[in-house]
Amino acid sequence: QVQLVESGGGLVQPGGSLRLSCAASGSISRIYAMGWYRQAPGNQRELVASISSSDSTSYADSVKGRFTIARDNAKNTVYLQMSSLKPEDTAVYYCHALIRALGVTAANTYWGQGTQVTVSS
Repeated sequence: QVQLVESGGGLVQPGGSLRLSCAASGSISRIYAMGWYRQAPGNQRELVASISSSDSTSYADSVKGRFTIARDNAKNTVYLQMSSLKPEDTAVYYCHALIRALGVTAANTYWGQGTQVTVSS
C-alpha cells in the first residue's frame, strides 16, 4: 500500500510563511513526480507546484516567486515552502504523487488527505 501523509497547514497572517510537508510511504518502487494542488471553496482544484524525479519544477503563475517546492528523496518527502502569503492563498492543499508501487508495472496517482491553509489577519 502507498499513502501520502500531509502536515504543516494552519492559520497565518498575510505576509507570513508556512511550510507544508508530504511524506510518501508504503511499497514504493519509483516516484516519478510529486506536487501540490489546492482547492478553495467554490473553486476548482488547481496545480500549485510540481517537481519531477529529475528535479524539474513548475509553478502556477499566482505563486511564482513566493512558493518553493523541494523534495528529499531519501525520505520520499516533498515540501512546499510558502512565503509572502496572501488571503487568496487560503485553500485546502493536497499533496499529489505519481508513483509506481512494488509489484506493479504501471504508475498510479495518489493523493494526500489535504491540509487547510488559512491566510487571514
